[in-house]
Amino acid sequence: MSTEGITKGMRKRSHRSRAVLAVVTAAVLGAAGCDAVGGNESAPSGTEAQRAKPSPSPTTPAWDSSPSSLAAVGDSITRGFDACSLLQDCPEASWATGSRAEVDSLAVRLLGSAKAASNSWNYAVSGARMTDLAGQMAQAAAKRPGLVTVMAGANDACRDSTSAMTSVADFRAQFEDAMSTLRDAAPKAQVYVASVPNLKRLWSEGRTNPMGRQVWKLGICPSMLGDADAVDTAATERRDTVQDRVEAYNKVLEEVCAKDERCRFDGGAVYEFRFGTDQLSHLDWFHPSVNGQARLAEIAYREVTAEKA
Repeated sequence: MSTEGITKGMRKRSHRSRAVLAVVTAAVLGAAGCDAVGGNESAPSGTEAQRAKPSPSPTTPAWDSSPSSLAAVGDSITRGFDACSLLQDCPEASWATGSRAEVDSLAVRLLGSAKAASNSWNYAVSGARMTDLAGQMAQAAAKRPGLVTVMAGANDACRDSTSAMTSVADFRAQFEDAMSTLRDAAPKAQVYVASVPNLKRLWSEGRTNPMGRQVWKLGICPSMLGDADAVDTAATERRDTVQDRVEAYNKVLEEVCAKDERCRFDGGAVYEFRFGTDQLSHLDWFHPSVNGQARLAEIAYREVTAEKA
């Protein structure tokens, strides 16, 4: 073959190589472009870009509206004080763990009657204040309950005088200590926190009964109920001071509970509930009656089983 023929052959092969290279390059770039921006469409942006990203796994555990066990802590309300007999506890009528059918307690509603009898515990103590809650929490935590109910604070305001009421700062520290005690031993237990009832509302409703006023003289919540018929400036200011303290306590309960991912505050539902004469014990006209305990159980069940707090 001549030199000219060889040269022409080399040029043809060079053209074919460049053509093949161009096709391969286009195919690679086309494939890369499809993966990056979805074929001929532009790259997602804004809301579309957010949808394209995988959803982050939730960091807050889901609330279990069907716990397998329940422990109650608190004061005389949770013990069913004066619901059945004068100046005596009646835990079977407790809104939290009671067994009486008329109450249909939170434990019965959540667990069923049979299971509630063996898987619910009441560690509340009549007369207890917030400073006593840590000890009760330690008892509750030992049972590894699925849910712990808290109703405490009324006795911190119900003192011999307004000056003897628990300070807001101490109340906060004591509640934080109680929650820490629970978390140290039962980190996964859920907590339902009920607000402190409206004590002034209870005074307003109960003072209309002569028998109630006589029982109050035995020393029931003297800071609010003392001199029940007095409506002068000093008495009004005293009751307003107690009321303000109760509202401050509820704010503390809400704030401390909000810091715990497994805690629910009732949003003030118990405080806002308007106890009438049917909901008050006809023995002291201050503590909840069996009917009142049933209403507290309703509130608690609604809050515990709600999708969101």
